[in-house]
Amino acid sequence: MTHKLVRNAFVIGLLSTAGALAHADQAGGNGCGWGNMLFEGKNGLFPHLLATTTNGTSGNATFGLTSGTNGCDSKAHLGYGGRSWLAMNNMLDTIAEDMAQGQGEALNAYATLLGIDPADRAHFAQVTHQNFATIFTTPDVTGEQVLSNTLNVMSSDPQLARYAKMPS
Repeated sequence: MTHKLVRNAFVIGLLSTAGALAHADQAGGNGCGWGNMLFEGKNGLFPHLLATTTNGTSGNATFGLTSGTNGCDSKAHLGYGGRSWLAMNNMLDTIAEDMAQGQGEALNAYATLLGIDPADRAHFAQVTHQNFATIFTTPDVTGEQVLSNTLNVMSSDPQLARYAKMPS
């Protein structure tokens, strides 16, 4: 495998894991699902991954949410207390480098996360390259600001406007 493929696989895996970890602690209330019951009181990456996997593979958290069992409460407020998915492991820096060049694996992964169809990704790279200073406004810009600025730039482009929404 080439270095770029390894980096891209790592970035996608990191984002997937971060999303799962952010979701595991809050959805349905803190402690929802058998995974949280089995690993109650544990901390660290490994127990969190096991709890998330247990909840996801058995479907017990989904059942708990619909039935009000397994420690789940669909009335609980969802929240996210983590860092921006763009800022994790210097992904923001890598996206900035790729955007400044007008191409790259991190920029392509960013387009994928924003839901941009493969046919429009080259145009996305071109538009974001042309608007780099508008998207990365300061050296210490946050991931949230980059995302907001990117969506604003996209909303002004006829081809990309349909994608200018928060990623789900």
